[in-house]
Amino acid sequence: MNINEPNKVYSSPAMHTAEHILNSQMVKYFHCERAFSAHIEKKKSKCDYYFTTSPTPEDIATVEQAVNDIIQQNINVEEIFYPKDKVPSSISIERLPDPSVDTVRVIRIGDYDQCACIGEHVTNTAEIGTFRIISHDFNEGVLRVRFKVSS
Repeated sequence: MNINEPNKVYSSPAMHTAEHILNSQMVKYFHCERAFSAHIEKKKSKCDYYFTTSPTPEDIATVEQAVNDIIQQNINVEEIFYPKDKVPSSISIERLPDPSVDTVRVIRIGDYDQCACIGEHVTNTAEIGTFRIISHDFNEGVLRVRFKVSS
């Protein structure tokens, strides 16, 4: 979820949790930043990343497989609350919808991902289903990844 959109209601905790795992794998595989824009919907979703060159189809397939490997591990998805001044430095709080908050909610998916987030999530990755990248395109320094999950 783009936490700059606090009023948008997301109808799919499974899709939203998959987005967290996708972001984590994109960062680990491509050494890029998390998506600067995300649109999460129940049927299909998309994430936009700043990129210098288009990834190969093999790269995209590797990321898709890595996301599914994590999902299949049946990892608990935890909610952790930190006082704003105690949030670990590895977790960005730059995109908080309300910078005046005293407490920050962090979603942690095992050792794979943790980030500040206000959205709804599954309690275990087993609830997500199968993740599939349905398309991707690269245009003017932006990689758009479209994906869906199915049970």
